[in-house]
Amino acid sequence: MGFNPVLGAAIFSIMAALGIEFISKRTEVREDSAIGILWSLGMALGIIFIFMTPGYAPNLMTYLFGSILTVNSTDLLLMGLNTLLIVAFFFVFYRLILYISFDEEFARAHKVPVSLINNVLLIMVALTIVLSIRVVGIILVISFLTLPQTTANIFTKDFKKMIGLSVLIGCIGSFAGLMFSYYLNIPSGASIIFSFATIFILARLGKEIWLRVNLKRQ
Repeated sequence: MGFNPVLGAAIFSIMAALGIEFISKRTEVREDSAIGILWSLGMALGIIFIFMTPGYAPNLMTYLFGSILTVNSTDLLLMGLNTLLIVAFFFVFYRLILYISFDEEFARAHKVPVSLINNVLLIMVALTIVLSIRVVGIILVISFLTLPQTTANIFTKDFKKMIGLSVLIGCIGSFAGLMFSYYLNIPSGASIIFSFATIFILARLGKEIWLRVNLKRQ
């Protein structure tokens, strides 16, 4: 249609996120099933529209696995604005998000706008995924959003500390991945995810060794 595909992806992703929430809450379809249905539909429509676009069809590998070379100044600006929006939202509504995360029914009983906050969080996740596609691609973006948090959870159960540690691990893993990509001449998305996975494995092994050493001392 002639406009930036990121805009179309953002609109579709927000609709898909809210659709998943609606389907899982209002019907008998499970959330994982709703995700699978809308994921398949989105991939199918994306491929169809790409090949229906007049002129040269873009390389699908760039969308699937990402390329740092496709990131421009507009993407960086949008990523920065999205980051500021997320930080501001968590700063203002941190306590409510904490209540909802650990006990949604308790939050509803205390008149917390659970549905509204859940929908806003879903929209933020959708936008983050769309804006990360150029860096790591559609296939790897889920790992980009889960591995740092999973690694942080190894070291702490405190929600606030987990957020800060996840951000730190995300920055370290991203920088290390970009360095590997530059010096080894490999795709940036794959190298970033590989860095995250390596950090997770080392953290897990390190904690196991530390626990065993302390157990022997006792």
